[in-house]
Amino acid sequence: MRIAADRPIDSPIAKSPGYPIRPLLKWAGGKRQLLPYLRRFYPPSFNRYIEPFFGSGAVFFDLHGAGRLRDCDVVLIDSNADLIGCYETVRTQPDAVAGELDVLAAAHASGGQAQYYAVRDQQFNPIRDRLRGGDGRIAYTPQLAAMLIYLNRTGFNGLFRVNARGAFNVPAGRYDRPKIADREKLARVAEAFSAARLRLVWGSFESVLSLAESGDFVYFDPPYAPLSRTANFTSYTALRFTADDQLRLQRIVIALAVRGCHVLLSNSTADEIAALYDRNADARAAGLRALRVPARRMINSNAARRGPVEEYLITNVAAGTRD
Repeated sequence: MRIAADRPIDSPIAKSPGYPIRPLLKWAGGKRQLLPYLRRFYPPSFNRYIEPFFGSGAVFFDLHGAGRLRDCDVVLIDSNADLIGCYETVRTQPDAVAGELDVLAAAHASGGQAQYYAVRDQQFNPIRDRLRGGDGRIAYTPQLAAMLIYLNRTGFNGLFRVNARGAFNVPAGRYDRPKIADREKLARVAEAFSAARLRLVWGSFESVLSLAESGDFVYFDPPYAPLSRTANFTSYTALRFTADDQLRLQRIVIALAVRGCHVLLSNSTADEIAALYDRNADARAAGLRALRVPARRMINSNAARRGPVEEYLITNVAAGTRD
């Protein structure tokens, strides 16, 4: 089913009020472009907000900027230890991170791509290896957090990709004037993460099953199922998100819907996702609908292959004209 509405989806009613907070990091599959559609399925009221695949957090920042999380417990979960380590450090030491970013920005202005590879290979990867604990958690410092932000802002398409040894290996991007140091954005992100009732959690998406209760709003943004064999960009961590993972996720989404949670999930329109939600009796019985919305594929090594696609929004929340 393609999403339909009485008024255009991108009309002013679909824009969030308040002051906007853009995500700190670029991230493969980031949802800023889909926000006008996603906002239609924010429930009018909810208890906690839980996001098990946090990534760049476009939906969290949208809700925060609109004041929807002011009186809520918030749990932001991601399996990427670098991501959570960076965010925790930005939350507690934003000024120190900003100072390190100023140094990196100045060095990049004179060194360009050579500086990028020097930071990536001679500093970032060795330091994160040294700070990695036996459980895989990385004890991020302001220096390391600034390097991750720098590499994200200057690397190819904002990807976070690691090789089989777990080393970050994204090549340099081609940007004339990348905005590396942005103290205002950093301060706003730190403020958002510093809410007294907010938790940043490094862990699996499956942990949501033991957290979410009736009335909670859970937004799932997993690595998308590839539309073709050559379109697999799911390697954001050392482990890939497989078809079995998509099946495990589907069972959790159904369980939470039956539990009385407000659930919203975005994914590709790959046939395996259609089979899990659009053509699935258990999903329909749980009150889930699979809606197709237009999007734009932004990540492909061949620019000619970027362009309009459709994506799924899967939800048990009735569409509205809410912000």
